[in-house]
Amino acid sequence: MQNRLSDDLDHILHHTQNDWEELRGQRIFITGGTGFFGCWLLESFLWANEKLELNAQAVVLTRDAEKFGRKVPHLAHHPAISLHEGDVQSFKFPAGEFSHIIHAATDASATLNATHPTEMLETVVFGTRRVLDFAASCKARKFLLTSSGAVYGRQPAQMTHIPESYAGAPDVTQSAAAYGEGKRIAELLCVLYARNHDFEVKIARCFAFVGPYLPLDATYAIGNFIRDGLNGNTICIQGDGTPRRSYLYAADLTIWLWKMLFHAPSGRAYNVGSEQELSIAKVAYATKQAFNDSINVEIKEQALSGAPVQRYVPSVARARDELGLQPTFDLAQSLQKTICWHREHIL
Repeated sequence: MQNRLSDDLDHILHHTQNDWEELRGQRIFITGGTGFFGCWLLESFLWANEKLELNAQAVVLTRDAEKFGRKVPHLAHHPAISLHEGDVQSFKFPAGEFSHIIHAATDASATLNATHPTEMLETVVFGTRRVLDFAASCKARKFLLTSSGAVYGRQPAQMTHIPESYAGAPDVTQSAAAYGEGKRIAELLCVLYARNHDFEVKIARCFAFVGPYLPLDATYAIGNFIRDGLNGNTICIQGDGTPRRSYLYAADLTIWLWKMLFHAPSGRAYNVGSEQELSIAKVAYATKQAFNDSINVEIKEQALSGAPVQRYVPSVARARDELGLQPTFDLAQSLQKTICWHREHIL
């Protein structure tokens, strides 16, 4: 069967063609392999593995192998992929050596962060330490942590694009800081382990994304807009539509993560995202346009005059200047590709 992502996977391979050699004949361990990031990492890994005849293997940590098999059977049952069942905080270490580890577990669940912040904090921190302990024991050479732009706390209203050098942080007197502060501790753990053990750690501070596999029933605004459009419903903005966001397409995200794993300096953090800043209202109308204007947009609240701008937009100058990374898809293209995939996926 033709892979529905074949064009994107060819695009990823084109931009990473010369990077895969260090995985030849190796084993890679991935946590969070069943989520949005993980599915893209596995799709691209299998594509490169076949096209370049790498003879590499991936072991994927999952809490529910049967559920993963139902969600993406072509990944779960592929001979180059093995599922290792367990919780990220307590999983039994797989036997043998692994050359590379990608720790992509812990979704940015606003619901979990709001209702069970202690659980969120423990999952991020203790899960990262467990995976780092495994990296040390299996003699891994490179370790990639998918961190988050949440480590910066609230972006100052006057700062249009937040750089890695910004020393802000979440407000730890608020329980909502659990996720962002957990990621800060996770980054520190990575740096400490890199100093005490013989492997490199790479840190990707991820912002907002769009593409196939993005959940449409979570707390991601753009996913909800696409869901509404697919159902023929009005795109509904619960707030006033003024917060600013930017979205990197999933294929670009995947290129960036592989490039960082293979080439980023150890212990150095890089923002991952787009610098194309748009209000939530403009994102909603861009989604409407992607559906050929056949749906409406409703904004629930009226914007307050003079209110400070709320942003979550990265500067990616460091990734661009040091690693040669840049987006290759704009938002309109990203929306069209995502909508087409979901329509085909439903059929």
